[in-house]
Amino acid sequence: MSSETSTPRSGPGAAPRRAGIADVAALAGVSVGTASKALNGRGNLREETRARVRAAAEQLEFAPSTVARSLLTGRTFTVGIITTDSYGRFSIPIMRGAEDALGLGEMLAFLCDSREDPIREQHHIRRLLERRVDGIIVAGRRTDARAPIGTNLPVPVVYALAPSDDPDDISVTSDEPGAARLAIDHLVRTGRRRIAHITGPHSHSSSRVRAASAIETLRGHGLELVGDPWFGSWSEAWGRFAVGQLMRSDPDVDGIFCGADVIARGTTDALRESGVTLPTEVGVVGVDNWVISAEAARPPLTTVDLGLHELGRRAGELLIAAIDGSPAPGTHTVPGHLVVRES
Repeated sequence: MSSETSTPRSGPGAAPRRAGIADVAALAGVSVGTASKALNGRGNLREETRARVRAAAEQLEFAPSTVARSLLTGRTFTVGIITTDSYGRFSIPIMRGAEDALGLGEMLAFLCDSREDPIREQHHIRRLLERRVDGIIVAGRRTDARAPIGTNLPVPVVYALAPSDDPDDISVTSDEPGAARLAIDHLVRTGRRRIAHITGPHSHSSSRVRAASAIETLRGHGLELVGDPWFGSWSEAWGRFAVGQLMRSDPDVDGIFCGADVIARGTTDALRESGVTLPTEVGVVGVDNWVISAEAARPPLTTVDLGLHELGRRAGELLIAAIDGSPAPGTHTVPGHLVVRES
């Protein structure tokens, strides 16, 4: 094959130009329409023809025109991701998972931070719709149900982590009761019988749901939670304070389920500083598998991974399906898994 064929030029001595669909069709020996169908997976073509067109496109380093593709399909192959998580603790793994799914659909994502400001959120929605995105993912940093971002929107919307309170919307969230079951089952399996629970604010749905599931799971093992759940804040300081109070009121505790890794980090530090041997005397399990915190804990923290990357990937898949005309309304739950370390 000559260089003129593999590197199209616009005239004698001109710089190489970008190959077009006509060049691919000519090299493959088919019509432009057939070449277009082969590259876009459309039409009733023989596999031999599709393979020949793909080979020609690869040889010419052909890149389809986004504009032409949009005109052909009526889509822009872009989506918006609106997050309320400015710190990125939850939004980054969700976004990465969503991009894995969207990338397979050759789609590009615009990330917008609403900072939990409804006015800013509506501003982002207007700007995204002006750019004719094909769909929107709304990613929260809490599992509390939220109001929909709008009604009768011209594009499908998927809610990730924080579900919509409208059951007709598409939502994906983590398995909060399942996370508590995994933690309690592990503590019981390792011989713990006097288990307490230190967690975040009572106003957060995840705190209440995990606490209720922990109590129910313990009863399934014929055990009772030591005292009431210790509701507080998502912080190391709260873990340190709560475990200090707990060990004074119930010094025979041998297992602690913490509602977050940051709480568990403060809990393990306070236990170790008070002379308690971990995990021989007291075992601790957290939730989140926030690696930067869990692996730096002493000892490294056993925790429940909520599967945020998978949650984001699932949200991306559901959005693509909805864009393609196959929405799946309702709340879809992604299971977590236990990550055993040394605590």
